[in-house]
Order: sequence, then C-alpha cells, then structure tokens
Amino acid sequence: MSNVTSHKMLTEERPRGLPPLEGLGLSPELYAKVTRVLTELKNYQKVMVAFSGGVDSTLVALLAKMAVHDNAIAVTADSPSLPTLELKEAKQLAERIGIKHIVIKTDELQDPNYVANPANRCYFCKKELGEKLLDLAKELGDYTIVDGTNAEDLHGHRPGAAALAEKGIRKPLAEAGMMKDEVRQLAMSLDLPNHDKPSMPCLSSRVAYGEMITPERLLRIERAETLIRALTGVKELRVRDHGSVARIEVGPLERSLFFDEQLLDKISNARRELGYVYVTLDMTGYRSGSMHGISPSMRDLK
Repeated sequence: MSNVTSHKMLTEERPRGLPPLEGLGLSPELYAKVTRVLTELKNYQKVMVAFSGGVDSTLVALLAKMAVHDNAIAVTADSPSLPTLELKEAKQLAERIGIKHIVIKTDELQDPNYVANPANRCYFCKKELGEKLLDLAKELGDYTIVDGTNAEDLHGHRPGAAALAEKGIRKPLAEAGMMKDEVRQLAMSLDLPNHDKPSMPCLSSRVAYGEMITPERLLRIERAETLIRALTGVKELRVRDHGSVARIEVGPLERSLFFDEQLLDKISNARRELGYVYVTLDMTGYRSGSMHGISPSMRDLK
C-alpha cells in the first residue's frame, strides 16, 4: 500500500469530531483500532477511567481526554497494596495529561476473602474497586467507567478482570482488539513517558497463594523493593515474600546489575531491618506468575 493510499484511507476512516492522528505514523491497522477507541469514548460523552498509572490505563486516560475533553476523569484507588511511588507517579501522569484526577480510598484488607489470599484474590479487590467507582460515577453524574484492559489481558488467569466486567466496566482497548505491543507503540507515538514501563501488579502478588496478606507483609515488600531500586536502578523487579525469605526477581537482562559484591552486601545487611532472615537472587530472573504452584516446602519457610 502506497503512502498516498494509506493516508487517504486513514483520513476517510476518521469520524468527524475526533482529533487528527495522521502525523503519528501509525499503521492502518493500529489507526483503525485507536479510531474505534476514540469513537467509543466520544459516544459515552462522560468518561471515568480506572487509572492505575500503568501504560494501559494511562493511554486510555489520554484518549478519553482527547475524545471528551473536560468530561473525562481519571480515578486512582489508594490502597494498602499500592506502592506509594505508584500513587505519586499516577498523580504526575494525570497532571501531564491534563485530566481531572480523583484519588479514592479502598481497603481490601478489610475483606477476609482477600486476606486469606486464595487463587482468585484479585476478584475481591476489583469487586470493591468496581463498587466504589460505580458509586462515584453516579454521584458525579452518570459517567461511563472504562479501564485499561488490553486484548491480551482477556486470556489467562484474570479474576480481577472478571470482577470489573460484572460491574459493567468497559474495556475499550480490548474491545478494539488492541494488543500490548500496540498499546506501547501508540503510547510512545503520543509521547507518554511510561510507554516502556514494565507491568506493576499490586504488592500482594508477591505473596504465594494461601499465605495470609497483612499490612506488615505488604510494607516490608514495598520497603525492600524501594531499597533495591535505589541501589541498582533496576526497572523490572519483584521481591517475592516467602515468610523469612525474600526472593528477588529482576528482568533477565538486568541480572548483571547485581554482579557486585559491595551491592550484595548492602542488600544482605538490610535484610533483618526489612524483616527477613535470608535474601536470595533468583537466577532465572523475573517471570510472570512465578508464585503460582509454589511447593509446600517453599511456603513453609518461616
């Protein structure tokens, strides 16, 4: 397809009233998907975005701002399982986008179903979030609630996504068939600073299913990750909590950041202050879902 034909097709496909996108250098396929998302958001007229500050929800927040302007609101849940730094970054991103930002309080630790940490733990967290978003949407004037779920998120173990779907929360990226790499490509084209940010699930995801979630446990995980980030500059990081053992996972290409004896000593010396007896570096590196199927012998390390 020639550039002239491609540009003509893109121009003709854009409904009236949507912002121009031709200068972003998008493929016709991605252009069609983002146009569908913008059209959907515009049709809602008033949009509330469940805004975590990750790349997916940041992209949706920006597109909502582009589509309905001041009728777009981003809402972030401040909860015990959200790292303090993530909330700070969400506030900064909302300001950069220019979207109205509201922070609401949620406390999943008040739900014994969540604290027990079953395999569908995320369901109970997102159920509470969905209920509070619905209450806020009605209070502010019948906003349509959307989130940042992309098409790839519809596969695999996603109890949280199911809970939000039950509340009628829409998924414009997924509904348009937008994949994760397309989300990142579009976010980069729109100059979003977190276009390459690794995924950042809640702190509870660092604890093996069946192990109780407590405020103290979440705090020490957050403190450990904050310390390690400060010492190494690592981007993709999980401190997996196995009771008395902290197992550090980092992106496979970032493992070399730890190949320094003085650095290892600093992390080791901080372990007792952080509440751990032992600290280890997982030689395989980070992989999603590594806490699934943890053996009883590993869980029993206290």
